[in-house]
Amino acid sequence: MMHCRDRQPLARNARPAGVLALVLLTLVLAGCASTPQLAESTEHELPRRALLEDIPFHGQRDYQCGPASLAMVLNASGVPAKVDTLIPQVFLPGREGSVQPEMLGTVRRHGRIPFRIRGSLDALLTEIDAGHPVVVMQNLSLPAWPVWHYAVAIGFDLDEETLILHSGMEPERVESFKRFDATWARSDRWAFVALPPGEMPATGDSKAALDAIADFERVQGAKAALPAWDAFVARHPTHAMGHFALGNARHASGDSQGAIEAFENAVRADPELAVAWLNLGLLHRELGEGDKAHEALQRAAAIAGSWQEQARQALDDLKTGGE
Repeated sequence: MMHCRDRQPLARNARPAGVLALVLLTLVLAGCASTPQLAESTEHELPRRALLEDIPFHGQRDYQCGPASLAMVLNASGVPAKVDTLIPQVFLPGREGSVQPEMLGTVRRHGRIPFRIRGSLDALLTEIDAGHPVVVMQNLSLPAWPVWHYAVAIGFDLDEETLILHSGMEPERVESFKRFDATWARSDRWAFVALPPGEMPATGDSKAALDAIADFERVQGAKAALPAWDAFVARHPTHAMGHFALGNARHASGDSQGAIEAFENAVRADPELAVAWLNLGLLHRELGEGDKAHEALQRAAAIAGSWQEQARQALDDLKTGGE
C-alpha cells in the first residue's frame, strides 16, 4: 500500500471538469459521513479536552509524512531521530511513500515498541489522554483515488468534537471528529503508539501487546525486551504465555532463578502449557536439581502435543544420566 501520495498522476492530468467533479464528490461523501459516537464510559472517564503540548513538530514535505510522523513520536519518547535520517529507512521512492511494515520496523530499530491500537475514536482519545501521541493513517481522497497521509494525533476537545493533529505543514491542526473519522476509516483506521520498553498502551488486548513485544524482541534481543515483558505480566498477571515469554527472556539474559519463577507462574496460570513445563524441567536439570527437573519433565511428557516427544526424550536423558 502506498502512503503520503499527496497527488495522483491521473488527478493531476485530469481536465478541470473532472477535477471539479472529484472535488464535489469528495465534499458530498464527507457531508454524508456521520460524527462517530463515543462510548458512554469514554465520555465519563476522559477530560473534556486534552493537549500534549510537548510533542515536537516536523513539517511534512511531499511524500515525507511517514518519516516526519515517526520523528515526532520518537522524539517525544526520548529518541533524537531526525527526519532526514529516517527518510531512507521508511521512504520507498518507487512507491512514493512509506508502507506500514517499514514504519513499524523503523520504530523497533530505534528501541521503541510500536503498539497497534484498536481502530476506534475511543481508543485513540484514551491513548492521547494517557500521554501517548498516536500516529494515524488517513486517505484524504476517495478509495479509488487514494491520497495517503500520516499525521500525529496530540489532543482533542469533546465539547467541540474536534481532534488536534500535527499534520502536513500545520502544527496543532484542528479537525472535526466527523471529518477525521471519514478519512481515517479509509485506511481501516490504522494507528499506533511508539513506547519505550516497560510502558504499555492504555488500550488494546493482551494478544496484540504480546505480539508487539515479541516482534520487538526479535529485533532488539531479550535483554532489551525484559522491561516490556515485566510490564506485560504486571498488566496481565494470568496470561500464561506472557510469563513464559518473560521466563525465556530472563534465561537468555542469564537470570536462571528469575526464569524459573516466570515458568512456574506460567504453569500456574495454565497447567496444560507443556512447553513451559519442558523449559522449567530443562532449567532445573541445567542447575543440577534432579528431582525438580524430573517432576517438571514428567508433567510435560504427560501432555499430548508437539512438545510431548521432546519432553519424553529429556526425561529419558535425565534418567540415563542419573544411573
